Amino acid sequence: MKTLKLRIKDKHAKVLIKLASEVNFVWNYVNDLSFKHLKRKGEFLSAFDIAQYTKGASKECSLHSQTIQAVTEELVTRRKQFKKAKLKWRVSNKKSARKSLGWIPFKKVAIKYADGYVQYGKHQFKLWDSYGLSKYAVRTGSFVEDSRGRWYVCLVVDSSNQEKPTATKAIGIDLGLKDTATCSDGTVISNPKFYRQYEKKLGIAQRARNKKRVRALHAKIANCRKDHLHKASTLLVKNNALIIVGNLSAKKLVKTKMAKSVLDTGFSALKTMLKYKCENAGVMFEEVNEAYTTQICSCCGEITSSSPRGRTGLGIREWSCECGVTHDRDLNSAMNILALGHKRLAVGITSLREVRMSRLFLQLKAAGETEEQ
Repeated sequence: MKTLKLRIKDKHAKVLIKLASEVNFVWNYVNDLSFKHLKRKGEFLSAFDIAQYTKGASKECSLHSQTIQAVTEELVTRRKQFKKAKLKWRVSNKKSARKSLGWIPFKKVAIKYADGYVQYGKHQFKLWDSYGLSKYAVRTGSFVEDSRGRWYVCLVVDSSNQEKPTATKAIGIDLGLKDTATCSDGTVISNPKFYRQYEKKLGIAQRARNKKRVRALHAKIANCRKDHLHKASTLLVKNNALIIVGNLSAKKLVKTKMAKSVLDTGFSALKTMLKYKCENAGVMFEEVNEAYTTQICSCCGEITSSSPRGRTGLGIREWSCECGVTHDRDLNSAMNILALGHKRLAVGITSLREVRMSRLFLQLKAAGETEEQ
């Protein structure tokens, strides 16, 4: 399965805002009902139990019955996920600083779709159809609003028509801040630093308290970053049969002085994109512990006195090992990550993956590439 996101034309915004306020009402009612039942009976209501209280509400709320059911199921799921007796209320008031972004979930039977439009109940919403909806079988979806008031429809569809991968190459990827990623084959994904490019304009808009301009700039930065990462991840998945990535944690680095640079790089988003795109394309994806991969020589496998270490060694971009080989810091790390991935897969993670990897190693051998390389 994969998700298609299509922009709805702005003339339908008023209708969608009205429907979203009805969704918020249902969410708040079910949220309050579940909390009161918990206090009174000491047990949580299931989605099946809540359906008895929301029966017939679709006519009064102008919502499809499947939408009310989807809202209930989502609330029950989030309550279990966050382990909370009561979740946050959804606010519909436009003037409120805590206004919730519009959200209207639905199931397959609640919509009709074709090239150029999506019909929900009596409402027909025109959109920019860049995918050709008639070619897909929709399973579920939702209407969502962004911070600028623009509406989109997100559709989960079956992606059975995927091409079999033809690439046979394996690469290791070292994630970083100077460059977003460095691959073991020498490929470098640059870090354009989009936030730094618009930082001055953003500061001017924030000091002028121009909220509309601030939202537009934040959206511009996010869209540029996503576009760059999507193009890079798609190219990597297309050209490789095995992708091994280091387990660099953005969550930990955000707590340091490098937080702004970490968030601007977006290497965590790149890792997520690679993972789901590999699953969709039938490409192997593995994440390994990258500890000491910068210090270890990829030729002799030793840590020498000349190896860069700790934060003091972050400025060292090239270093020479005692075995006589000069290394680029990130490229050396990427090659060590590739070697770690091969060792882990050679041991075997699951029986199914063993079969797939044995097939991959045969392809690599036929192409003249060995595990040591």
